[in-house]
Amino acid sequence: MERGLVLVEQTVDHLDLLAEAVEHALGADADLVLLATITHDQFEDDTQMLETIGHLENTSYDTSSVLDRAVADVRSFVADEIPDDVDVTIVARATDDPGQALLDVGDEHGCDHAFVLGSHRSPTGKALFGDVAQQVALNFDGYVTLATQ
Repeated sequence: MERGLVLVEQTVDHLDLLAEAVEHALGADADLVLLATITHDQFEDDTQMLETIGHLENTSYDTSSVLDRAVADVRSFVADEIPDDVDVTIVARATDDPGQALLDVGDEHGCDHAFVLGSHRSPTGKALFGDVAQQVALNFDGYVTLATQ
């Protein structure tokens, strides 16, 4: 692994997944890319709120401030989880398809290993199900580590 990619949501399960990715990164002297996603509805709501605040303050806020806030939230959430010797890039995307966003960010950043949470196992216990997990497992061009919630 040269560069791992982790879809990060602010849950304990995602911290566990991140810990596994960090362990891989330390062992392989690799970098990590963390992806934060917000829905298009969240993005629009937050953008409208910033426009309202900007109007009240007689200033303006760029829509990139919404994504910057998502990056800052992830940075704060993972601050104690990542050692200084692991290089980390945090990327935020507004999307209603986090699986596709993960695939796109993986391509853009040259990631060769993705870490994803799946929702549950199949009745036989062999396959992980969940829209994002399946999409990434089937379409990511590299290794995929799937964990269950």
